[in-house]
Amino acid sequence: MQIENIPFGVTDWSDVERTEHTGETGVAYWKTRTFSGIRVRLVDYSPGYLADHWCSKGHILFCLEGELHTELEDGRQYVLKPGMSYQVADKAERHRSSTATGARLFIVD
Repeated sequence: MQIENIPFGVTDWSDVERTEHTGETGVAYWKTRTFSGIRVRLVDYSPGYLADHWCSKGHILFCLEGELHTELEDGRQYVLKPGMSYQVADKAERHRSSTATGARLFIVD
């Protein structure tokens, strides 16, 4: 990711429209801003959320609240708790997320 042509700005996330994205189970609520092709999101996953697909997009993800389980297609599994993050490149390792209790994440991709 190369960050270019983005002037200084402040985002008040309470003013950003929320969109709903259903998973295989549960739902994710996204608040999204895009800056020069870089998507920045505040995402809330409901308890019981399981992604409905294996994702191959790269992300930098930071867990703000709750607990997020991330499974890689090769079977490896990771648990993120508040204050933890992960990063993965585009098309590097397919992954999917789930949470039993719910989670809030800040994601850049």
